[in-house]
Amino acid sequence: MSANGCSEPMLTERPLRILHCFRSPIGGIFRHVRDLAEAHAQAGHQVGILCDSTTGGSYEDALFDEIRPFLALGIVRTPIHRTIGASDIGALWRSYKQIRSLQPDVLHGHGAKGGVLARIIGSALRVNKYRVARLYSPHGGSLHYERRSLAGSAIFRMERLQERLTDALVFVCDFERQTYFAKVGRPAGRNELIYNGIGDSEFAPVATRPDVVDFLYIGMMRDLKGPDLFIESFAAAERLAGRPLSGLMVGDGPQQSQYAEAIARMGLGDRIRMRPAMKARDAFALARTVVIPSRAEAMPYILLEALAAGKPVIASRVGGMPEVLGADSGALVEPANARALAEVMAAAAVDQDWAARTMPDADRFKSHFSAAVMTGRVMLLYRELTEETLFAEPRLRTT
Repeated sequence: MSANGCSEPMLTERPLRILHCFRSPIGGIFRHVRDLAEAHAQAGHQVGILCDSTTGGSYEDALFDEIRPFLALGIVRTPIHRTIGASDIGALWRSYKQIRSLQPDVLHGHGAKGGVLARIIGSALRVNKYRVARLYSPHGGSLHYERRSLAGSAIFRMERLQERLTDALVFVCDFERQTYFAKVGRPAGRNELIYNGIGDSEFAPVATRPDVVDFLYIGMMRDLKGPDLFIESFAAAERLAGRPLSGLMVGDGPQQSQYAEAIARMGLGDRIRMRPAMKARDAFALARTVVIPSRAEAMPYILLEALAAGKPVIASRVGGMPEVLGADSGALVEPANARALAEVMAAAAVDQDWAARTMPDADRFKSHFSAAVMTGRVMLLYRELTEETLFAEPRLRTT
């Protein structure tokens, strides 16, 4: 009975069967799914993953091994290509057969391709009288396209059409939500803002090693993330600072050799080193300041991880990063502006008080961006949506 005397349905507490669908098991989406899977498995739910089989390497394989004990529904890997094409039909059919056999209560699609799989397959199951909640988190993805471009126009129309197959949209930052509203349209159905969060164990300073460098870039080696801007700005920052600086670039990706060539061509080979992907906190021990020079983002985990580890951050004014650092933070620079980035890097290198003036309050940061808050709110949403589908129609299960 509610406070006003009206009865209301109680949410059932039965364990849920949750399947996360996404394309590429790398970067922030993979981190987001791993955090949700581990927390919800520890709460007694059965969780699984469906993702691409052609992406990733030894580092990602090790991450799968870490999360595998929490995945009662297992890991399903099948070829899912980045671009839209005829191969998507085969991916949909293979995924449909796998998902149907797992009998999930919740299908949560992450990124554009994951959203297509979760919503189309979830809707196909509903046609067969199988009740399943269908959620979609864009994580940037298709929202990076320009609305006026031919590709963007087509993709946003597809996003709009798929809203009919969606029980809830989940945005990881307000920038992402407002971008969706502007480019796709304000959704008629439910949408939620649930910030990315990180675990309590990560809210601890990382001590620097004796061979620490001035600046760290860690992430995918592709232009969207700005490694080329890091290299160009580093060279300019040396001139502004009036002394040699040191840098480290950590990660893998399709343009890695291109950046190595740029470092050599600019004569920076003795001052910028490159290393393959590693755990973020291991990389943080190697640098004083983290640089995130992305041209586009939603809510990058590396920003949250660095701040939780006590590392000062310089970042592009894109995505949800101003929501974390503060809209007026001196640590933010305009995207794709190498000169502006170089000026802030030089200031961070020579001014001992720079970090104290620019980084957000630690207590406020933790209260907004903890994994406990994120996973709890997502589970509450799962509960409410599965309860709605349960009341809508009888749920059919095979035995």
